[in-house]
Amino acid sequence: MKNAHEIEYKLHGDDMQFVEIELDPGESAIAEAGGMMMMEDGIGMETIFGDGTGGATKGFLGKLVGAGKRVITGESLFMTVFTNEGQGKKHVSFAAPYPGKIIPVDLSELGGKVICQKDSFLCAAKGVSIGIDFQKKLGTGFFGGEGFIMQKLEGDGLAFLHAGGTIHRRDLKPGEKLRIDTGCLVAMTKDVDYDIEFVGKVKTAFFGGEGLFFATVRGPGTVWIQSLPFSRLADRIFASAPQTGGRGVGEGSILGGIGNILNGDN
Repeated sequence: MKNAHEIEYKLHGDDMQFVEIELDPGESAIAEAGGMMMMEDGIGMETIFGDGTGGATKGFLGKLVGAGKRVITGESLFMTVFTNEGQGKKHVSFAAPYPGKIIPVDLSELGGKVICQKDSFLCAAKGVSIGIDFQKKLGTGFFGGEGFIMQKLEGDGLAFLHAGGTIHRRDLKPGEKLRIDTGCLVAMTKDVDYDIEFVGKVKTAFFGGEGLFFATVRGPGTVWIQSLPFSRLADRIFASAPQTGGRGVGEGSILGGIGNILNGDN
């Protein structure tokens, strides 16, 4: 595989982060469509099939197949390449789509591969391959909540993931096992064994509020865990929103439905 471009970067912000990437002349970064926040004059943009790692040797059919695999994960057929076409160093910035953290991962230090949730990839150095990773166990596919198809990032360069809330990195010892809410697992290194485990107790499963299944990971390897998956945040927002299109009483109001009646919303 072609070596990824050696890019420099700087993270800005705390809970609403963006990453600023520094490109030397001729260097490039790739990103999902819509992730760019700002860029300096002299940086060119190009829309490509897939991640652009195939080059001319892959051919049109190979590029089409690679791009088509991305559709399975719910991503676009296309990605955007940002290249420094000017003189001197130039900067381009990418912002996370919701509150949380941006996680830099150096694939050269992690065995050349990281597996992540399909919507967590933000951007990477050109030369990093973004593909799909099928989980072999049917239980994962049907009951995992987040789906059995995950993304894989391969290569020897820098990639950036984003996740919600606080991010916790956990280095697992050989045989060490951890149970994680399926939505809270952001990424893991290639050596981590991943499966789905039934909660066990029917009462806990149906009334505990945490769902029927956990993701179980077993070391050795590293996992990244998010405290606030976007799906959980979206569910809370939806549950708190007026369901009939009427006027709200105000956040945290103790009046609730009574307030709606007093406001004339029947």
